[in-house]
Amino acid sequence: MGSELRVPFDRTRNHPAALTTSKFGISKMELLKACVSREWLLMKRNSFVYIFKIVQLIILGTIAMTVFLRTEMHRNSVEDGVIYMGAMFLGLVTHLFNAFAELAMSIAKLPIFYKQRDLLFYPSWAYGLPTWLLKIPISFLECAVWICMTYYVIGFDPNIERFFRHYLLLVLISQMASGLFRVLAALGRDMVVADTFGSFAQLVLLVLGGFLIARDNIKAWWIWGYWCSPLMYAQNAIAVNEFLGHSWRMVVDPTDSNDTLGVQVLKSRGIFVDPNWYWIGVGALLGYIMLFNVLFIVFLDLLDPLGKGQNVVSEEELMEKHVNRTGENVELLLLGNDSENSPSNGVTNAGGGEITGADTRERGMALPFTPLSITFDNIRYSVDMPQEMKDKGITEDRLVLLKGVSGAFRPGVLTALMGVSGAGKTTLMDVLAGRKTGGYIEGDINISGYPKNQETFARIAGYCEQNDIHSPHVTVYESLVYSAWLRLSPDVDSEARQMFVEQVMELVELTSLRGALVGLPGVNGLSTEQRKRLTIAVELVANPSIIFMDEPTSGLDARAAAIVMRAVRNTVDTGRTVVCTIHQPSIDIFEAFDELFLMKRGGEEIYVGPLGHNSCHLIDYFEGIQGVKKIKDGYNPATWMLEVTTLAQEDALGLNFAEVYMNSDLYRRNKALISELSTPPPGSTDLYFSKQYAQSFFTQCVACLWKQHKSYWRNPSYTATRIFFTTVIALIFGTIFLNLGQKVGKRQDLFNSLGSMYAAVIFIGIQNGQCVQPIVDVERTVFYREKAAGMYSALPYAFAQVFIEIPHVFLQTIIYGLIVYSLIGLDWAFMKFFWYMFFMFFTFLYFTFYGMMAVAMTPNSDIAAIVATAFYAVWNIFAGFLVPRSVSVL
Repeated sequence: MGSELRVPFDRTRNHPAALTTSKFGISKMELLKACVSREWLLMKRNSFVYIFKIVQLIILGTIAMTVFLRTEMHRNSVEDGVIYMGAMFLGLVTHLFNAFAELAMSIAKLPIFYKQRDLLFYPSWAYGLPTWLLKIPISFLECAVWICMTYYVIGFDPNIERFFRHYLLLVLISQMASGLFRVLAALGRDMVVADTFGSFAQLVLLVLGGFLIARDNIKAWWIWGYWCSPLMYAQNAIAVNEFLGHSWRMVVDPTDSNDTLGVQVLKSRGIFVDPNWYWIGVGALLGYIMLFNVLFIVFLDLLDPLGKGQNVVSEEELMEKHVNRTGENVELLLLGNDSENSPSNGVTNAGGGEITGADTRERGMALPFTPLSITFDNIRYSVDMPQEMKDKGITEDRLVLLKGVSGAFRPGVLTALMGVSGAGKTTLMDVLAGRKTGGYIEGDINISGYPKNQETFARIAGYCEQNDIHSPHVTVYESLVYSAWLRLSPDVDSEARQMFVEQVMELVELTSLRGALVGLPGVNGLSTEQRKRLTIAVELVANPSIIFMDEPTSGLDARAAAIVMRAVRNTVDTGRTVVCTIHQPSIDIFEAFDELFLMKRGGEEIYVGPLGHNSCHLIDYFEGIQGVKKIKDGYNPATWMLEVTTLAQEDALGLNFAEVYMNSDLYRRNKALISELSTPPPGSTDLYFSKQYAQSFFTQCVACLWKQHKSYWRNPSYTATRIFFTTVIALIFGTIFLNLGQKVGKRQDLFNSLGSMYAAVIFIGIQNGQCVQPIVDVERTVFYREKAAGMYSALPYAFAQVFIEIPHVFLQTIIYGLIVYSLIGLDWAFMKFFWYMFFMFFTFLYFTFYGMMAVAMTPNSDIAAIVATAFYAVWNIFAGFLVPRSVSVL
């Protein structure tokens, strides 16, 4: 045997599928086909963006062709030619800006790409090529819409050959811009960073493109930028194509120059007069298209995601991991407990453990609260019948989601709200919590015997959403202080409020994480389980009597779910009423509940009552129904009850579990309990608050501004990047337009000085508007949660978000103004400098506020970027630089 083993195995005898012989699973051609198919599918499903861009181009084209209307456009002087030059420049800039949406869409797809690339789904080139090639027809279509609308209406040279040459240049500039922004997305990998890169690239392209400042006036140390700018080649090519045409061949003033008017216009703007420059421009743009798309593939292949997020790990969790790794006998303690406390009531292994609270009756009780019950009787909830269902022949006007459910939730009792998907668990919770803003609600809801009033109910209730939404740039402790500040009564002084926050942190075991930044889900900051506990704590610091929790263990492993449920159990043991929707819990988690509200598909209850020890009451009830199979030893009661109550089981047994429950003694006992709790206790009074919000308008403004300040201060990728970008742009402008402010001898000198101001307004303003949008988009989801919780009205939040920008924009203006004003050499008269700074400050400010508004009026930051781009183009047209005010007809 030894001699046989010493002989190497002949691998040629292997089955072809036994060993991997290639890096990827299929051939290169099949890889490319698969990626093309996927990209085409994504484009079809994202067709709204492309349709919206076309509609946007139609609107902009309408504006452009009416501003530069041919009846108002003459060919009598060089000044008239400059206006035609502005119309052509507008076409180039429009398609440059129109491609900016490629940046956001590319970044949105990068996380999936990196995951699939690392798992060897496909190589980078197979992903990058379809992204480029499938966008070429889009560019042809967009440019066709623009040129068909504007070319002859504006009055460009009517020769059909020059029409198609003009069209080709627009397609090339569109493709070049798309490739450029894809490169910046792959290089930046973060929305704020890539936005800054994108704005910087646009600025360099346009300032050194030969329109804002003529080639003859560019300093020697910046002339390389002129030759490297793709827009320069496009500008020269499109100008040569137009001004060497038949329409511009007349000699206007032979005494001044024998050159044709077209040649005079070209020379006045520093444009080359050689007709070959058209093809030079075409070749250069093709070269840039190839370069940018190759670089896109290279960056995709070489770069990894920015800053792979690390979750915050508590000291106790580190100790537990150390024990699991080394086997050392180290005692694990509950967070917040002294060393002499027994850890037996905590989770002591990765598999879960017993979920109980010890001595929690006195914890979290620094502030008194009134235990309240909530009863609901015959609750029906319906919505208008969707059109899709009407199309299938359904004649009813309303779709009923809850069919007369009744129950009672009491203080100190942890109730599980369960059912299969579509049973109406979350719908019932949202109806009871007042989170449903649409639909039709019928039935009675009472709070300790008094009819529920949503405005007062929001003050004594908490709602823990399934998606743990928090501001990413504040700490755990600051999140709780902020919630307590706005939701506790003004009678509670700051010292008592702070003590209560500390006790709540101990209650939900967050004390060791008090200084940790919350971060973004799945990116950095807190882990999913820690975010769940923070969500509970944020509601607890409002000192509510009733708390609703929507699937608090969703997405957690056994250990993390047990920790969260321990926090929930501690909360219940303080005497509060807690209701949780939960989906397929483990045995340990299910046993932590006191009562169960079980629903079937269609919105009907089939069991409402106590669970009992080891779920004995639940098991006895269902096993008492004839035909229901018995539960096996050690089987999860939660899983068993869902299996035996399905619609298929109902059909097999020939019964309706809802009807069985309606005819049971349990139903009658629940009805009696509802009747009892729906009567106000003697000597009690209805809930009453003198005002809708706990704090005054001024306090709301101060609190919101405090949180915005913390968020901005800890977000250098936004604040510091913006200041750095402004400083770099100021130095670039200052050196490009160096001392041009002192030259006023020719019209072109004034045009150059005006170009510096125009460029600053457009580019820094647009960069401010674009970079603020992802920030506002993240905070907007937090705003929706906090506003629904009754923390503040919309106005204080808007005030804080607007006001926090003012000092940052002011610093930005000071840096830019001092550098540019001194380097350009503008007049240092005090009033001129003051008005220069005044207009720059408010211009940067209104661009920033416009970016915020665009997010507020659109569903997400991607759509906001597209909408904002359209208005930037409109403002660009009417800024008074491309076309003088006296020429504009709108």
